[in-house]
Amino acid sequence: MMKILIAATAIAISAPAVAAAVVGQPAPAFTATDSNGKSHSLSAYRGKTVVLEWTNAECPFVQKFYTAGDMQRTQSAARADGVVWLTINSGATGKQGNVNGQQANAIMKRQGFNSTAYLLDASGDIGRAYGAKTTPHMFVIDPKGTLVYAGGIDNIPSADPADIGKAQNFVKLALADIKAGKPVATTTSRPYGCSVKY
Repeated sequence: MMKILIAATAIAISAPAVAAAVVGQPAPAFTATDSNGKSHSLSAYRGKTVVLEWTNAECPFVQKFYTAGDMQRTQSAARADGVVWLTINSGATGKQGNVNGQQANAIMKRQGFNSTAYLLDASGDIGRAYGAKTTPHMFVIDPKGTLVYAGGIDNIPSADPADIGKAQNFVKLALADIKAGKPVATTTSRPYGCSVKY
């Protein structure tokens, strides 16, 4: 039993080949294809604030924000300020929430997405590089390429749209701090939602 436990511990320790993104450090570089087949590299957006939003349209926590229209309004306001908003789906092929480009475009049209692009990450490479655990899981990268926020979209971990108006939206607050030239006040929070289906 002890040998099995030691072996399992060794496997657990050696498993993470890529360290998750660290707030205050450069955001992990990536290149991904969007729902229209266009390639996007994080390096191409240097000089701009970037928001990464992990999504799964079948997740009730994601539906909370899209059904109420709050995510779309947040995306639209951010983009009006010059922010690049990348929605990312790291669901593996055959897993719940995984979509191809055509399906992603249908979802975006139906729900009125206002993100810059919908990136397909079925390999899970980007999700693992950032340590994305939930949908939604949010990350904000400043114009210098530094990760300045990672965590939940807000401070009320529920799937009830009625809670949106009562919550502190950490992404909105981080973007406001960056716009004002101030350090981001809340840099991390506990992400909540459905697990990313790697």
